[in-house]
Amino acid sequence: MSRSLRKTPIFGFTTGSTEKQDKRWANRRLRRTNRVRIRKADEPALLREVSNVWDFKKDGKMYYLNPLAAWLRK
Repeated sequence: MSRSLRKTPIFGFTTGSTEKQDKRWANRRLRRTNRVRIRKADEPALLREVSNVWDFKKDGKMYYLNPLAAWLRK
């Protein structure tokens, strides 16, 4: 793997390495909310109503025209 390189220079703006835990929390919150709403005979909530993707650790991705070689190494 020492010679493998990333083919597309797209990287995330990040303060964290992954959004896995954020997605887990958002989906748990959604399931909890929908469980209560179904018991009250309301319509189920959408994921957007319960969580905001802008609150996650990563803020999106960006394409770099001239990335450093170190950034492309896997």
